[in-house]
Amino acid sequence: MPHDPHSRAAFATRQVHAGSAPDPISGSRAQPIHATSSYVFESAEHAAAVFAGDEPGNQYGRMHNPTTDAFAARVAALEGGVAAVALASGQAASAATLLALARPGARVVCSTNVFGGTATLFRRLLVPWGVELVQAPPEAEALGDALDERTVACWVESVANPSGAVPDLPRLAERCRDAGVPLVVDNTWGCAGYLCRPLEHGATAVVHSATKWIGGHGTFVGGVVVDGGDFDWSAGRVPALSEPDARGRTPQDRHGSAALAVRVHELGLFTLGATLSPFAAFLGLQGLETLDLRVQRSCDTALELAHWLAEAPAVKRVVYPGLLEHPSHEVARRVMRNGFGAVLAFELADEASARACLDALALVSHLANIGDAKSVAIHPWTTTHQGMNESERRAAGVTPELVRLSLGLEDPRDLRADLAQALHVAGVCS
Repeated sequence: MPHDPHSRAAFATRQVHAGSAPDPISGSRAQPIHATSSYVFESAEHAAAVFAGDEPGNQYGRMHNPTTDAFAARVAALEGGVAAVALASGQAASAATLLALARPGARVVCSTNVFGGTATLFRRLLVPWGVELVQAPPEAEALGDALDERTVACWVESVANPSGAVPDLPRLAERCRDAGVPLVVDNTWGCAGYLCRPLEHGATAVVHSATKWIGGHGTFVGGVVVDGGDFDWSAGRVPALSEPDARGRTPQDRHGSAALAVRVHELGLFTLGATLSPFAAFLGLQGLETLDLRVQRSCDTALELAHWLAEAPAVKRVVYPGLLEHPSHEVARRVMRNGFGAVLAFELADEASARACLDALALVSHLANIGDAKSVAIHPWTTTHQGMNESERRAAGVTPELVRLSLGLEDPRDLRADLAQALHVAGVCS
């Protein structure tokens, strides 16, 4: 990734400036949207050099776009990575990362507390491909004990969806480092580094659903993979990142510290074509410019409402790492910054009460997303995590009576009023 003059600037400055500059042709201060499928070469010699990788340049729109590159570079700068790849969705980002690391006969260790779509990805893609999946609770020692010589990745979420479990990332990174295993952290709930920066805690790579807080307005679907750039691939744990080519050069020889990012780019974009539209990348850049402002307000509201819900008679339990009683509270205080996240969950008397509460909400939207400027809620048991069996759902912190609530930018008083009337309906129905 080219040197960014804003790399040492404060987070708020990087989220506005990193990865882009005034357009040298038009003078446009906003990042232009490069709506093109292809690029003109200077000569046949130039085209051959670009395709051979001997000269920098854009080959084709499936894998290269200046708008998308600017978006990826900005996320990399916020997370503290050496390079990033933007893809068509968070699911595509996860899939490309796993394909870059795994192979038939390999082993992946994964937290039991993961998003339902991630669990489906493991079950439908990796396991039939011949990859052994081992799951353990999101605790450093439990996950660390599951690592062995065949393990090519340890996968966790910085803040688990929807249990709010926060793994001890520094300790887990130490266990992974001792075992020679890459640590991949889904940092979607860490909000592009504003709430959590896993690479600083020793993670190898970070993945994001950019659809959520990065975009922040529910207007596009996208994903990002960020390479931390400090894992030594030469040990051969991942052959695709250590074996020499016909000219005797390893991926690290060719691409330096960004070897993983290049591998993800080759598989996710060049091979599979999980390409992020430049229009979506532009929306991602727009979202990043106000990231800290939006996330801080949503986190403040989440903490306020978590305390209020904990006192509500109809609520059986509130799940939020910002509460003292949450099992991950002390770890979250060490691993996170600026707040404890913008999502909470609460349990009512039973599943019927949870559904009645959702049906009664008026200001809060009932939909399958988080990280929106608008507050949204859903019933994970029957939607986002329904593809998991009952024991898997419960292990992930999902119960039939649980409602997940992602806080947006509305006035907390209005949200409280909407929740109060919905809880009243739920109480009547229970």
